[in-house]
Amino acid sequence: RKNAFMLHNYIELERVEKDRAVFKLDIRPESCNPYGLISGAIYTLADNATGAAAHSDGRYYVTQTSALTSCATRPQGRVRASAWVRHRGKSTVLTAVDITGDGGRLLATGEFTFFCVDKALMDQKAAAEQK
Repeated sequence: RKNAFMLHNYIELERVEKDRAVFKLDIRPESCNPYGLISGAIYTLADNATGAAAHSDGRYYVTQTSALTSCATRPQGRVRASAWVRHRGKSTVLTAVDITGDGGRLLATGEFTFFCVDKALMDQKAAAEQK
């Protein structure tokens, strides 16, 4: 609910549990780039899903690295991001994600690494930047 970027992009949380998250996106015309492809929307969906899986331990993270491989594009319909934690360390979390379209067709797959941050420090930096 607090993620305005996610809401702006029409991404919805379906479920989250320890080390797992599923998000969905109903493709709209504004989800597409000028070529009619949804690569940016899929990346945003993947980042949100993997982030939620990482955050499921109650700590706060920022995306450190990401790699997303597109397998196919689907400019219409619903796409789903199923994310899970592959490894959880003291300061980093490695996650994986599969993006599927209607019928379970694999559209993209990837890995994201998240770095654990101090929420109070991040809030303090954000407030200072808004001044």
